[in-house]
Amino acid sequence: MPRLHDHFWSCSYPHRARHQSPLRARAAGLAAGVGDMISSAAVPGPSLLVAHSGPDTDPSPRDRSVASSGHRGSGSHTNSWHHHLVQRSLVLFLVGVVLALVLNLLQIQRNVTLFPEEVIATIFSSAWWVPPCCGTAAAVVGLLYPCIDSHLGEPHKFKREWASVMRCIAVFVGINHASAKLDFANNVQLSLTLAALSLGLWWTFDRSRSGLGLGITVAFLATLITQFLVYNGVYQYTSPDFLYIRSWLPCIFFSGGVTVGNIGRQLAMGVPEKPHSD
Repeated sequence: MPRLHDHFWSCSYPHRARHQSPLRARAAGLAAGVGDMISSAAVPGPSLLVAHSGPDTDPSPRDRSVASSGHRGSGSHTNSWHHHLVQRSLVLFLVGVVLALVLNLLQIQRNVTLFPEEVIATIFSSAWWVPPCCGTAAAVVGLLYPCIDSHLGEPHKFKREWASVMRCIAVFVGINHASAKLDFANNVQLSLTLAALSLGLWWTFDRSRSGLGLGITVAFLATLITQFLVYNGVYQYTSPDFLYIRSWLPCIFFSGGVTVGNIGRQLAMGVPEKPHSD
């Protein structure tokens, strides 16, 4: 019996040792792997440092695409603003040319304005340089009105529709027609009447401080230029009573500035704001 017992234990022990040795080796391998993971997490290797430093030095393709799309968007916004500016300038220039031809024709027919015969060059009985000069002035004034409104932070919102603008043009033409057709006892009465009509035009279709100030400025500068032209013999007025011109002429310039300003404001509606350079 002792021999059988010893033989049994001697046979079973190697068998258990053979089964346990792979388990121990596997456990030791797992422990070594866990230790490597902990050490690598505690002290990042060069590959991790490169991975973390990469985005700071080299932008990703997505960031580059977003930046390039932003530059393209700002460029298209600038092009759109310049495109609208050119369109408004051309429209205002044409409006000034047409108004100059029509209104100057009225005054010439009533012998209010007299040009020398050698400068008459068109079928409208007007000097060739009058329509381009009036068109340029209309473009400048029409672009200046919305620009001043934006600078003062007071957008003009009174009667902002094309129907009101057309009525304003009709009243302005009527004021100019009255200056040539109505007969008063003297020019002072005519000047006071046209001054009241011009202020009524501003009050009816504008009512803004910027519009009043720009209208007075336009009237003052246009009157000075007209005095200079008449003084140099470019053309003349019949029966002048305000130095070399008629006393009611500043009223015409004032109402014309308000009218062109309303046209410029209406054309500026819906136009993108001017892009700011960084």
